[in-house]
Amino acid sequence: MSRTDESAPRPSWWVRALAALPLGVLHGLSRMFAFLAWYVFPYKPAVIRDSLAKAFPEKAPKDIESIRHEFYRSYGDVMVEIVKSASMDEGEFDDRMRFTNFHIVREKIASGTPAVLLAGHQCNWEWLLLAMSKRLGFPVDTAYKPLKNGWADREMLALRSRFGARMVPADRMMRDIIARRSVPRLIALAADQEPVASDRRHWTTFLNRDTAFFMGGDVIASSLDYPVFFATIRRTARGRYEASFELMRDKNEALAPGELTERFARRVERQIHESPPDWPWSHKRWRLKRT
Repeated sequence: MSRTDESAPRPSWWVRALAALPLGVLHGLSRMFAFLAWYVFPYKPAVIRDSLAKAFPEKAPKDIESIRHEFYRSYGDVMVEIVKSASMDEGEFDDRMRFTNFHIVREKIASGTPAVLLAGHQCNWEWLLLAMSKRLGFPVDTAYKPLKNGWADREMLALRSRFGARMVPADRMMRDIIARRSVPRLIALAADQEPVASDRRHWTTFLNRDTAFFMGGDVIASSLDYPVFFATIRRTARGRYEASFELMRDKNEALAPGELTERFARRVERQIHESPPDWPWSHKRWRLKRT
């Protein structure tokens, strides 16, 4: 899409009012939230410390605390940036979310085949979705897990679909993919969360712990022979990001069950090591236990 999708639902008036504030002001509010999360109402300190200590056993306690502190700042920035996306014009998106080689994804889809994109929740993953749906020139379908709070779910759907992204509940995604299997498009999956509700799991060692991963990309690639890409996101400055894309699996490439998911896990892990504060450590990623 090259413009805002006029048929998409609009965020609430107060979200639009907050989004009208300059990003610098919103980033100031983010610092206030980070201060409160650190000093006044500590936000999941035990969960974050435990996850960081196990992921980086070589780091001293003071270094773990430094990453935790930076995580609060990074996470706060992402939250206010998501709100800001309700009012950002296309030029500002182009300036703040840059792509280095998106053409390799576009060219695959232009050849007539749908493609899958796998990404982790690194940096501002919501801006990545918006920027892709704005610039690709083909439909973007993305799986999402509906939020328990109905109001929050409606607001996030309105923000995510602003540039035409089509949001599909995760439990219906495979049926939707099969129904639209001949439509050239991008199928986007943020696949680094815990697959609690899915029986299709790939177990591996991730950040020094037994970890289960979704096998959605594996199933789609093996069933429909779609090319699969990985998106890397890095923060270049406050409120500015750069994404690059790499082919993880090409058409007609035979992979053993779980091999694509293993490639994805290793790529996400490397991205986290490159910038630890930019991954959501407060999420309880390791509730499932390997049997």
